[in-house]
Amino acid sequence: MSDKAKKEEDEKKTKLAEEGDDEEEDTTSEDGGDDDDDESDDESDEEAAKPAAKAPPMAAREAPKVSASFARNLWTITKREFAGYFNSALAYIVISASMVLFGLYFFFYQGGIWQVDRASMGRMFDFVPAWICFLTIPLFTMRAMSEEKRLGTIELLITLPVRDSEVVLGKYLGALGVLLVQIALLAIYPIAMFKFPWNMGAFDWGPFWSSMFGLFLMGAAGIAIGMLYSGMTESQIVSYFATASTLLILFFIGSLVQFVKGWPGEVISFFSFQTRYEPFARGLIDTRAVVYFVSVTVLCLLESFRQLEGRRWR
Repeated sequence: MSDKAKKEEDEKKTKLAEEGDDEEEDTTSEDGGDDDDDESDDESDEEAAKPAAKAPPMAAREAPKVSASFARNLWTITKREFAGYFNSALAYIVISASMVLFGLYFFFYQGGIWQVDRASMGRMFDFVPAWICFLTIPLFTMRAMSEEKRLGTIELLITLPVRDSEVVLGKYLGALGVLLVQIALLAIYPIAMFKFPWNMGAFDWGPFWSSMFGLFLMGAAGIAIGMLYSGMTESQIVSYFATASTLLILFFIGSLVQFVKGWPGEVISFFSFQTRYEPFARGLIDTRAVVYFVSVTVLCLLESFRQLEGRRWR
């Protein structure tokens, strides 16, 4: 074979080798492009998944709105009920008459505090709980639901965009607020006698504040009982006597403990408001009494709520 023919064969082989290299590069670039496309697709999928993972659930977004609406409606009803007591003469008469009677009992009954020979408000707290059970709580709660039923406004109240729990709690807190005003005014006596304008000696404030706390707990339970009876009838008179009778029985059955021995006496002592209140009057905070009064309050409010809810479906 001549040299010219050999050169032509070498040139053909070189061209074939170059064409093969070009095809491999094209294939490699295409594969790399596919990989890049796959990677970009994966990244876009991850980015699309990220907002879904971060988005809060619907219940979590609605919870603050519900709580804000509940608080706003509860405050509106409570303020309306509290103002309603002072828009009539009832609250002024009851509180004024109570303060006068407390003062007469404290200063003059059986010689008054002048015969005690110590700086103590114990005499007053022997009388105040029974008076609150007999007069104050029944008068403040007898109109809570009974008046709404008698006037027919309970039906309108049910159709308003408020929950039954907001109605019951609002009326309860309104009556409790008026009772707290009366209880807070009791502080006038020790302040006037042992701080200003008179200073009759050192005064032990511990038993006084524990007694006030006990009155608050007992009053809270009593108002819940009054709310329960008020929701059962349209008559304010029936509501008053039912509440007063129940509270007086719960208070004075404690006097029977000394005459009843064994487990019947323990049962009476367990339910007696008087027995539960005595540690507070001595300056002690009895956690069992706290749990008892809170339990009575919660149970009566739940029953009041059930009554109103049942009326909605009649």
